[in-house]
Amino acid sequence: MSSLVAYEDSESEDESVAETDKKASASVQIGSCEENQETVTCNNSEVACFINDPDPTLLEYYGTVSEPSRSTHRPHLQPQRCFGSEMKYYSRTAQDKHFGFPVGHLSLSAMQGNISPLQTVSHMPQSFSNGFNPAKRQDAVLSGVRPYIPKRQRVASSVKTMDSDHPAEQISGNQSNEGHILSEVSAIVKPYLGHKPSAASTPRRLLMSLGGHQGPVNTVQWCPVPHLGHLLLSASMDKTFKVWDGAESGRCLRVYTCHSGAVRDACWTPCGRHLLTGSFDNTAAITDVETGQQIVKLDNQFKVMCTVLHPSNPDVFLCGGYSSAVKAWDSRSSKMVKVYKAGIQQTLDILFLRGGVDFITSSDCVSRDSADRTLIAWDYETTAKVSNQIYHERYTCPSLALHPLKESFVAQTNGNYMAVFSSQQPYRMNKRRRYEGHKVEGYAVQCEFSLDGTILASGSSTGFAHFYDYHNARMLHTLSAHSQPCLCVSQNPVLPATVATCDWAGEIKIWH
Repeated sequence: MSSLVAYEDSESEDESVAETDKKASASVQIGSCEENQETVTCNNSEVACFINDPDPTLLEYYGTVSEPSRSTHRPHLQPQRCFGSEMKYYSRTAQDKHFGFPVGHLSLSAMQGNISPLQTVSHMPQSFSNGFNPAKRQDAVLSGVRPYIPKRQRVASSVKTMDSDHPAEQISGNQSNEGHILSEVSAIVKPYLGHKPSAASTPRRLLMSLGGHQGPVNTVQWCPVPHLGHLLLSASMDKTFKVWDGAESGRCLRVYTCHSGAVRDACWTPCGRHLLTGSFDNTAAITDVETGQQIVKLDNQFKVMCTVLHPSNPDVFLCGGYSSAVKAWDSRSSKMVKVYKAGIQQTLDILFLRGGVDFITSSDCVSRDSADRTLIAWDYETTAKVSNQIYHERYTCPSLALHPLKESFVAQTNGNYMAVFSSQQPYRMNKRRRYEGHKVEGYAVQCEFSLDGTILASGSSTGFAHFYDYHNARMLHTLSAHSQPCLCVSQNPVLPATVATCDWAGEIKIWH
């Protein structure tokens, strides 16, 4: 078998003719190498050897060289000059392909310039077994050839980092954008991880003010996952909900615009990776925090005012609003699994009791003599009413909160006080304990317990944030938080004495 080596850098027709004559007179030698080798004698003393399966110990790699036409020799065999009785073999390996070693520069240099083949070989390194040194090959890199970039590096470089000119990434609909919201842990939160939380205390000074919403902020909520305790969720009447860095920088990390109506309620899932929201566009949605993609979006056929996850099965959630019914949905099948009907006009809030067997709904229905349907207890499985004789005062209750440790819950009332109830049947109200001193005046003012249950916090229509001792109903501290009605006070589960407040003007503040 014979093969010829052709060179593409001929200067003129005369030279190309001379080259052809020389190649025609070339003698093929077979047997001087082993059976897996083919040797061709060119230009009298110059021999190119092609090795199919060379012994790795015999390979010697020579520098970056330009490649002759692949039509004249086998693409996996690389020519190497052989002089005299010394025969050296060259074969392209995975390392050569990775660094883009073309072939043939050695032969071309010997034929084009005044340097003899022996001089050319003497200036080449003998082995690259210790690795490739790009600095020594810069003069041989062809112009226009881009270096290989690993896939991970390409993906990392494609992720845009946020700067001061772009404080937030807006994500709408099915649009996705990679980010690192859930992979980063705040330096302020790290010292408190792995330690038993200290006793709850009240904040005293303003840490930062977060602006960006163009409408009233209905609720704020810290992420329940400890190492993500710096993330703050907010839902607004401007049809958006956002995730903030509420512990360190105060930046808005994501803006989600998947709703076409005001976002009335929002909460984190227990894993901290998804957000459940309810909107006046009649839908409830579960959204991925990182990508902004909607995992599920369900039409309730009424304006959604409150949403809540089942405590034992987070794949099931309840929605209530401008309807006489409360609907239970399964996010895995996107189907409605249960309906709870009552003779009311709208549901203001929903609260699952411990274990998820029963739940309480608050409505705006008040009869002449008593508010026999203001608070209703339901059996989750059977959809039956357990009790509607819980609260007998003629005030509506815009929000509910469950004590984290004791068998009790509180209801925010439009009578400018919070009432405490037993969370076990028959759900009786404690008439000797009331949390008074703030005003509600028809606003959806929320209340919340601290993680250890010792402090009960509430907003106020006057813009104040109030903190009560749960055991004796004594007011511990009052913050002059906002000039507009303060709708929510959320206490951080990890950072001590850190709370977030929001108001009717769209402002969010962090206190410490």
